[in-house]
Amino acid sequence: MLSNEKSVSLQAKNANSLIMKTLIKNATIINEGKRFEASLLIKNERIVSLIIDDNYPEADKIIDATGKYLIPGVIDDQVHFRQPGMEKKADIFSESRAAAAGGVTSFMEMPNTNPPTIDMSRFDEKMEIAARDSLVNYGFYLGATEENLSVIEKLPADKVAGVKIFMGSSTGNLLVNKPEILERIFKSSPILIATHCEDDSIIQANLQNYLKQYGDDIPIKYHPAIRSAEACYRSSAMAVELAAKTNANLHILHLSTAKEMDLFSNAAIQDKKITAEVCAHHLWFSEQDYEKKGTLIKWNPAIKSQNDRDALRNALKSGKLDIVATDHAPHLLSEKQNPYTSAPSGGPLVQHSLQIMMELAAQGVLSEEIVIEKMCHNPAIRYQVKDRGFIRENYFADLVLIDPKANYTVEKNNLLYKCGWSPLEGQSFQHEVMMTMVNGKIVWENNTLIEHASAANALVFERN
Repeated sequence: MLSNEKSVSLQAKNANSLIMKTLIKNATIINEGKRFEASLLIKNERIVSLIIDDNYPEADKIIDATGKYLIPGVIDDQVHFRQPGMEKKADIFSESRAAAAGGVTSFMEMPNTNPPTIDMSRFDEKMEIAARDSLVNYGFYLGATEENLSVIEKLPADKVAGVKIFMGSSTGNLLVNKPEILERIFKSSPILIATHCEDDSIIQANLQNYLKQYGDDIPIKYHPAIRSAEACYRSSAMAVELAAKTNANLHILHLSTAKEMDLFSNAAIQDKKITAEVCAHHLWFSEQDYEKKGTLIKWNPAIKSQNDRDALRNALKSGKLDIVATDHAPHLLSEKQNPYTSAPSGGPLVQHSLQIMMELAAQGVLSEEIVIEKMCHNPAIRYQVKDRGFIRENYFADLVLIDPKANYTVEKNNLLYKCGWSPLEGQSFQHEVMMTMVNGKIVWENNTLIEHASAANALVFERN
């Protein structure tokens, strides 16, 4: 008789050896700039074929997608899931499930945890947590410091999402703002560099001015004046200049100003070594929303003027902005309700970023095809993610089914964030994520999580 451990192992092996065929039929597929009616056959983890007629193959499971959009899973290249060290706010288990509910099938997580991810042993610890707890695919950055250049130089290119440099304020030893050290990192990194660009000296000078006037309880409306457009531009311009000088592979995160758009090209993403990202909240909110939302929409970089927001939207359409992400960064509601100087920046967004972008498409701000390009295709291209980000034969079946005629309202009782709140509460969306599939397994369907112990995989980066 087999021991329990051996019996479970044998069952898992047999289950993995079974061929499971799933047919998604009659979907409106949005992929690679095209929209067309078709069906999709999936075998185990991968897409087998697109079917454009009614000659359906046999399948173990059939999903009727009539009237629904079928898109590749969203790849969010900038999240903070707070583990290890800040599990009261969030963790990989909770936030990966919120991601699944929002159509995010892969995430790349930032290094400013506690302790920070600044060496490979800490990186591997995160990978182990994600392998155990994540419901969606996962990747992690390594954080740059002023002392870990020797670690950066030896990073495994297929395993690490990127090197994150905080060129603006950060915690601990993750702030890197000395030009000579930045230049060494830019020259030496074997993989993509992702930067947070805000000039700390400008921010601190602005902050001191407002502290003199208001003390700690600075009105939130002054947040974009403290973390100003000039602070963003000066740091972003420095990063672009350094990348051009050193021929570095640079991706600037969460751009927030009209002025910064002058720094970027609208060439095709595969032809650029300097790329640009915008977050969903900078495309959705403007400074007019501070009066109602208060510190719930306090982010770094700050949400700025309507003119800045409109410039970001236009740059997304023109190709100067390449990727849409979230900078998902949960805090406890009690923390966010503190006075300005002690209210932390950041908020939860992975469950609703796709809905925000599809709503902007419904409003005529941009097209659904652009949404899919910026949230699904381009992250895969820029980070060279292997076999994901597109609906293609032999690619992993990371897929999202959307009802474009739903009436979904964000409410506290339908939030999956561990922090239990959203700046979007009360907001209604026309689109709803009906199903999310990760590596051929359904993990979210009809407002219900479906647990799979082995649904998620580590992202593989296929780099030269």
